Amino acid sequence: MGKRWSWVAWSMLAVFVVSLVAGLILAVANGTLRQDAGNQVLLLVGFSAFMVVGALIVAHRPGNAIGWLFSAIALLAFTGQLASEYATYAYATRPGALPYATLAAWYGSWPWWLVLALTLVFTPLLFPTGRLLSPRWRPVARLAGVTTAVLTVVTSLRTELGTVEDQVVANPIGVAVVGNPEKSPMIPVLIVLLGVLATAAFGSLVLRFRRSRGEERQQLKWFTYASALLPLAGLDDFLPAPVGDLLFGVPIVFLPVAAGIAILRHRLYDIDRLINRTLVYGSLTAILGLVYTGVVLILGQVFGGVTEDPPSWAVAGATLAVAALFQPARRRIQEVVDRRFNRRKYDAAETIDTFGARLRDQVDLDTLSSELLAVVDQTMQPTRVVLWLRPSPPGSSDRPGTEARPTTWAY
Repeated sequence: MGKRWSWVAWSMLAVFVVSLVAGLILAVANGTLRQDAGNQVLLLVGFSAFMVVGALIVAHRPGNAIGWLFSAIALLAFTGQLASEYATYAYATRPGALPYATLAAWYGSWPWWLVLALTLVFTPLLFPTGRLLSPRWRPVARLAGVTTAVLTVVTSLRTELGTVEDQVVANPIGVAVVGNPEKSPMIPVLIVLLGVLATAAFGSLVLRFRRSRGEERQQLKWFTYASALLPLAGLDDFLPAPVGDLLFGVPIVFLPVAAGIAILRHRLYDIDRLINRTLVYGSLTAILGLVYTGVVLILGQVFGGVTEDPPSWAVAGATLAVAALFQPARRRIQEVVDRRFNRRKYDAAETIDTFGARLRDQVDLDTLSSELLAVVDQTMQPTRVVLWLRPSPPGSSDRPGTEARPTTWAY
């Protein structure tokens, strides 16, 4: 059984690779890759991550629907892109050079509604178990399925498939009643309904997180962390090309990777450290950036004028101020984050600090032994603790001839 699912997973991956390579060749021939190379490459990497993670989940957890969803998302996206590039090549680049151009244009016109619904509705509805949170969510899944099916059918039956280099491609199976869906009021209503269903799906994810415990909670932390990074993709248009492209691509790639880590449970519990470091260094970067900008602007206005560039010594001074503030600010922010989001670690640190101060004042060995065992119990929470004391050396002021003895804290 395991070998059969592995064969299915790698077969889907092989189809994806063939579609990817063929689509890239046609994109280069059509010149579409040169028009927006940055976003094209990032989308390629993002959907490749969906495919690889989906294949791994299908091979190792075939009963989990998330693996099949991810594989379907990537296959639909890249076979649709391949069909669009094929139609462009057949109609515009070298007219008449390839057969079935109309069929390719038709197929490339409708898979994107499925990709959108599978990503934004069904993935959050079914993650991480591959099942709905409860039977009460079946109407949401069914309504999402019907909405997506209507959008897909209406798009596939429109009379015109699109325009390729000013050439209108007619749909051979187009229905006159459907006409041009973009001009119909039904399509915006269905799109809004799909958005409402996506919001409800993420709401089910929140409820699932609140009810979860143990491993499932850690799995949901991974997915929630990756989802929280998705708004960064919206900053693409407001930042320079390299930085904007990076912020656009990283969340898209990290979402399937985080889901794969959660479902396959590889380094599952590292998410707490990752969240902690993100909060600390994200806050630190924002604060130091504001300090640097404020110092440069203030010194520049005072000594260089509002319209003049700040003097070089002002920039150097702001840089030195940020460097001097880095470690104190990092420690302070780390303390605040631990106190708010990692209370157990913060309480453990406080307990150890208190015991360290106690060591300077307490000299009674029996009392220190009991307190040490109590500290280990509070900070590490073991099931059993045994403390062995080394015997006193001959001639010491302690009790002569004392043998090593265990002091046990068991519960």
